[in-house]
Amino acid sequence: MPEMTKIDYKRELSELYRAGREPGIVDVPELAFLMIDGHGDPNTAAEYREAIEALYTIAYGAKFAVKRGPQAVDFGVMPLEGLWWTQDMSTFSTAKKSDWDWTTMIMQPEQVSRAVFEQARETAAAKKPELAAIGRVRLERFAEGPAAQVMHVGPYSTEGPTIERLHAFIAEQGCECSGKHHEIYLSDPRRSAPEKLKTIIRQPIAAT
Repeated sequence: MPEMTKIDYKRELSELYRAGREPGIVDVPELAFLMIDGHGDPNTAAEYREAIEALYTIAYGAKFAVKRGPQAVDFGVMPLEGLWWTQDMSTFSTAKKSDWDWTTMIMQPEQVSRAVFEQARETAAAKKPELAAIGRVRLERFAEGPAAQVMHVGPYSTEGPTIERLHAFIAEQGCECSGKHHEIYLSDPRRSAPEKLKTIIRQPIAAT
């Protein structure tokens, strides 16, 4: 058997998966993600909970397929991420989450090929036939380019001032928001106290 290789992609991509309490600029390259789309308040929509379950079921299936396969690479499943938007982004508000469209996603390393993904999705569907969301998960490449980001520590419900501070920073750089509001969830809300939750808030930018 080939010798096992362990890769920590959060460390390899530390610029993207760490952030300071003060806003900064990053250049986000094209990466592959498991993705699934939906609509509605993530706090109350059953569709959102099912989407997350589908993503993780496939993500862990792909991880173990790569670990046990000829590549023999062991990597940790990456954090859950979300793109959030409304049809008119000028009306986007954390106070009106029922209006949100969303894409929830998990980054996949290059070892997760199309074949590995499709097999993992097929296995997940057989394991959880009641979870229809599995069939809606796709593997897609996504690039954001220049973006501003900042760390938010605390409940998701208190993100408003952090987002406003990030947008003010973007304006100070002579830029404007471009693209979808992006959040990266570094903490498991089932295991962390609300005041200790760590979330990277990211916003793609463009020169004005």
